[in-house]
Amino acid sequence: MQRTRMAVLFATAWLGIAWLLVARDWMQLKVPLVLVNTRPDFDPRKSWGAYSPFFSVEEYVPPPGGCEITQVNILQRHGARFPTSGASVNIISAVRKLQSVNEYTHPALDFLRSFVYTLGTTDLVPFGALQSFEAGSTVFERYHDLVNADPFVRASSGLRVVNSANNWTAGFSAASHHKYNPSLSVILSEEGNDTLENHMCNNAGTSDPQTSEWLGIYAPTITARLNAWAPGADLNDRETSALISLCAFHTAASTANATLGPLSPFCALFTESDFAAFDYGADVDKYYYTGYGAALGRVQGVGYVNELLARLTGMPVQDHTQTNTTLDADPATFPLDRTLYADFSHDNTMVAIFGALGLFQQPRPLSTSGPDASRTWHTHEMVPFGGRMVVEKLRCGGEEYVRILVNDAVQSLCFCASNPSNLGVGLCTLSAFVESQSYARSNGGGDWEQCFS
Repeated sequence: MQRTRMAVLFATAWLGIAWLLVARDWMQLKVPLVLVNTRPDFDPRKSWGAYSPFFSVEEYVPPPGGCEITQVNILQRHGARFPTSGASVNIISAVRKLQSVNEYTHPALDFLRSFVYTLGTTDLVPFGALQSFEAGSTVFERYHDLVNADPFVRASSGLRVVNSANNWTAGFSAASHHKYNPSLSVILSEEGNDTLENHMCNNAGTSDPQTSEWLGIYAPTITARLNAWAPGADLNDRETSALISLCAFHTAASTANATLGPLSPFCALFTESDFAAFDYGADVDKYYYTGYGAALGRVQGVGYVNELLARLTGMPVQDHTQTNTTLDADPATFPLDRTLYADFSHDNTMVAIFGALGLFQQPRPLSTSGPDASRTWHTHEMVPFGGRMVVEKLRCGGEEYVRILVNDAVQSLCFCASNPSNLGVGLCTLSAFVESQSYARSNGGGDWEQCFS
């Protein structure tokens, strides 16, 4: 137990083992919640967009009978964190405005009279460290028959990403009773060529126009309600949205104890429809930033896709985008002989990679005036904190196949020309999968030249 505790504390020295064990139910979204103006079974943690905690969208289903997993590639987002410095500006401004008024007209705000804002910025919270530790444990338990050596682990160089990778390796090691002790082998510099980072396409745009349009539709009525509850606060719509995000951030940051705590009191300021509107704002943001709605969105995921193809085929990387050619050409820093790989990244980068692969295609662009209930683009299901994509390589009856899961949900791979119905949904022959990745493989980089034209 002491060795396990020492490993978990690698990135978060004040994380206790008792809390780790108790918090597992929180992470799996099993704790009953009570909110005002909502259905009894409503769980706001699935309406926090990219700030939602990891949950299994579907129960993991093992490969079909007669199929053997021969390789696993994991791409995982860092765990739950404090707000970024940019996001903190509106959060702190909103809290100060609410605390500056003389009188509240609604009791939901009374807690603010004694509330002290203590959140940090950017770094993992203890619960975020747990998410990666638990993920590492789950991977060993699920794929232990495949493992014959330490997994090869990479991370982009942001501190919360590096710490998440180290917590993952600690969880993997603990689950194996220290038979395997993987370490973070490669840290890709966010200042250089980095397939786990999405800031290298100079001409890439932002999602500000689209998110601002949706904000202007859903937020004014919420802002007016809060301003009526706190006369004189004069909140604006961006501060209102920031307060909804604070519900998520404060909840995650307040659970580092041996007794599982309730939702943040900020959550009680909002209704189910408020959370749904905020959640859709995250969908719009990701879709128009690095997703299909951005002209140069998915090209930012091409480098990783070509690295994935190299691992699946055992062939050198063929790419001219954001790959680090020096690292990828060296077997010590980009081996092709491992059965298990784990890479750690950010949500925006993962969305770009999903697009480059062809996952989560939409029949029409996301509307900025309201959600389409038939869409499959749900950020909280795609890239929650600790979210992950797993690419399994299988051998079934002498043929090699690929299967992709996102947060345990098997993807249909509708773009694959060879999807054998006798083996169920989601299997694509390896050769057909490689062929399907023409966008990433074309000229070694999709639309990459347009990033600098």
